[in-house]
Amino acid sequence: MKVRWKRILTVSPLKIALLVILISLFLFFIDAPFLRFMELKALDLRMVSRGALPSGGETVIAAIDEKSLSELGRWPWPRTTIATLVDVLKNHGAKAVGFDIVFAEPDANSSLKTVAELSKEVKDSGIRDTRIFGLLEQKQTLADTDAALARSIEKAMNITLGYFFHINEKEVGHLTEKNIAVGEESIANSRFQMIRTKKGADDPPVIHAYAAQPNIPKLSEAAENSGYFNAFPDSDGVIRWSPLVIRFRNHYYTSMALSLLQQYLEWPMLVPSFAEYGVENILLDRIKIPTDESGRLLVNYLGPAKTFPHYSVSDILNGRISADQLKGKIVIVGATATGIYDLRVTPFSTVYPGVEIHATIIDNILHRNFLIHSDWIKFLDICIIIVAGLIMGFAVPRVKAVAGIGLSLALIGAFVLANAAIFIRYNVWMNLIYPLLTMMTIYLGITVYRYVTEEREKKKVRGAFQYYLTASVVNEILKDPSKLKLGGDKKNLSVMFSDIRGFTSISEKLTPEELVHLLNEYLTAMTDVVFKYDGLLDKYIGDAIMAVFGAPLDQPDHAIRACRTAIEMMTELRRLREKWAAEGRPDVNIGVGINTGDMVVGNMGSQMRFDYTVMGDSVNLASRLEGTNKEYGTNIIISEFTHEQVKDEFFCRELDFVQVKGKKRPVRIFELFGDRKEAAQWQEFVSRFETGLADYRAGYWDEALAAFRSVLEVRPEDYPSQLYIGRCEALKEHPPEGAWDGVFTMKTK
Repeated sequence: MKVRWKRILTVSPLKIALLVILISLFLFFIDAPFLRFMELKALDLRMVSRGALPSGGETVIAAIDEKSLSELGRWPWPRTTIATLVDVLKNHGAKAVGFDIVFAEPDANSSLKTVAELSKEVKDSGIRDTRIFGLLEQKQTLADTDAALARSIEKAMNITLGYFFHINEKEVGHLTEKNIAVGEESIANSRFQMIRTKKGADDPPVIHAYAAQPNIPKLSEAAENSGYFNAFPDSDGVIRWSPLVIRFRNHYYTSMALSLLQQYLEWPMLVPSFAEYGVENILLDRIKIPTDESGRLLVNYLGPAKTFPHYSVSDILNGRISADQLKGKIVIVGATATGIYDLRVTPFSTVYPGVEIHATIIDNILHRNFLIHSDWIKFLDICIIIVAGLIMGFAVPRVKAVAGIGLSLALIGAFVLANAAIFIRYNVWMNLIYPLLTMMTIYLGITVYRYVTEEREKKKVRGAFQYYLTASVVNEILKDPSKLKLGGDKKNLSVMFSDIRGFTSISEKLTPEELVHLLNEYLTAMTDVVFKYDGLLDKYIGDAIMAVFGAPLDQPDHAIRACRTAIEMMTELRRLREKWAAEGRPDVNIGVGINTGDMVVGNMGSQMRFDYTVMGDSVNLASRLEGTNKEYGTNIIISEFTHEQVKDEFFCRELDFVQVKGKKRPVRIFELFGDRKEAAQWQEFVSRFETGLADYRAGYWDEALAAFRSVLEVRPEDYPSQLYIGRCEALKEHPPEGAWDGVFTMKTK
């Protein structure tokens, strides 16, 4: 029994995949808020990446914009202006006109107030002249702008007035039952006249309202149609859904977009179907409108603001818009001007006209351009989570780590592209986040599992080889066990040698304990610098250090790394010298030689004992360059081969054209100063030195002497200039025999 449980609890890649799939399905069913938020943002991204789509052309916007406010005055306008707009739209042949505005209060009219006060004074004075009363009544009629608008609405017979519901119970605490009943009566023309209800659908989970904020009675009675324009953003503030059904008391009401569309289509049958789980769909004539269980339509935005034509109200009133542009259209009147702007956040913009959302909904329904996110799509999402997870669980463990990354990226990329293609081509919203996170988590889980198990194996290898192989070689063997063999590979690398000057004389001044302490402190500091730039510490040779750059790991910038290491070693040495001087210890100076070239790198030695190192003529040259510092009184000398790779990064000066001991071919050598961006501090004396060097090689001894002496005026301690002055004086006394090539032959290492 214990063996069976142990087998069950043993971790494997497939079990990791199954566990992740189960967790993903659990989070999917509970609709985890954060993941829901991510999916909504992913939906927005797909919609935006799809780009703008053309509208059907049936709907236009009569915009209350800045231009209209400038020409017609500040908002709200007199109702007579609105009445004129209604008349013009009717005369221009607009088929249906909707107002994304609620006229909840009577028009503030000083003329009407004056006539009313005058009528009261006449009555109170006892005057009974019918002609006066008739005249006052006529003036009152002319001054009543609300009545004027009501007459225009009634005459037009194509107006849908907007209103809104109070959804929060706290918002209606000040209203009496009579107020609520009056409001209910005012919006009666926006009720669904027929409802299809299946068994068990007595109380569908639609949005419930507590009261309506209707238009004033005069206008409500004049209009043959109305609809609410409530908007309910998601948790991130973006409007993606539009409720087409709201329940108020015992009736169900239509949105303004739906009411306006019904009027435009000349009053076809409009029927919501309620099932046990909620709203099944809404049928508008032969158009089946898909909704969620709450009766909300997923808005398929066509693009950014002004996807639908916007006509300024002032342009309409002043005849700047032709009748052809409005004839047979659905015209929605709404505010877009700053200050009265009906601000909405949509996938395309954080500033989007609310009036255009109604236009989008109308266009979606009229052209059956719906985003599909039904129950069978959710079932498909579940299947995809399972299948995608299993594919990752089976595929990733069967390839190597690097190939696993490529395979995982390919699978994830293919899924994302397929998901986006289905959305763009078929308007199907399939879940992106859950399958994507499932695949990524399975990959990470399997990778961690493989890392842990492989580390366990690596620990065994380290335990077996750490006592007779360097750590760098062990790591290479762990990556590729086939490297555990003699021999090596030819590679282009950079080698650095450093050595303490006069170490023998220094050691004579110290006790063995003091010498060991100083040497350990020095080697520790220098080794840390080598490791900082990912160099391979090949070996310690007494007080000398040999380091390799570019192996065992490939480093395209190995020459730059080697030079930076040398420069920082000098910086670290200056710190140590100050510390040792304060402690009364001897002064220490070092020389560094760097060369770049082809060399053999690999395991060198015998079958019983070998080490990871480099060999070749390029290595020997680096060692010779380190010793060459003694001749020129310098600290860092690099070869022409290294200089060629670092000349754009560092400031150097050419020292000489030398033939080092053991080499037949002469090589140009350079002194390394520091970063090129700091060249100003060396530029002057180096320029003079280069002039002297050119004269020296040309055999102009007097001119060279003058140039090198000018260097000492700027930098008296410049030893290479002092060296060349001595050479020039000697060559003047004993000119070279035969042709002068400027090559200096080193007699010592």
